[in-house]
Amino acid sequence: MSEEPVVRVRRPRAPRTAAAALVATAVLVLAGALLYDVVAVRAGQPARRWRAQLADELATRHLDDLWVLVGAGAAVLLGGWLLWLALAPGLRRWLPLRPYGGTTGAIDRAGIGHLLRDRAAGLTGIEELRIRVGRRRVRVRLVGAAEPSSVQRQLREELARVGLAGELRLDVRAARGRAAAGPGPEGVAA
Repeated sequence: MSEEPVVRVRRPRAPRTAAAALVATAVLVLAGALLYDVVAVRAGQPARRWRAQLADELATRHLDDLWVLVGAGAAVLLGGWLLWLALAPGLRRWLPLRPYGGTTGAIDRAGIGHLLRDRAAGLTGIEELRIRVGRRRVRVRLVGAAEPSSVQRQLREELARVGLAGELRLDVRAARGRAAAGPGPEGVAA
């Protein structure tokens, strides 16, 4: 039996990461230039011409000046865009699949949860099932008389059929079901 060669697949990246990296780099460069000039002034050197000119402009211009309003509007637009980038959903909910024929794909973590729930629905002895799919681990909590090792084997087979690029750790925990808990206080099974 020949093993498939291991192919490294990268997680999908949202287009916003490039924009966020660009803005972070610009802020870092501007903050570094300003910090350098402040340290130079504290060390006894004269302030750079751009900083002195900017301080003079900020001190002499009125708030209703056109350039002040345009600068404030640009700052508000940039802040709104950065806020949208921070709050917009990314691609963390997608898990990459193994490449097939030169193409790559991804599957939603909720989709994997539904596949596992459908597979477990055919098993006997499961009264209640809760599945949480993370980026590296699947947590399954079941209530009932089903054997956890059997459930884990079945779910592991289903995960293997999906064809994920990276292996997910499967953690199956079981609690006793209502029927398996024994008779209630009145002597009748609850």
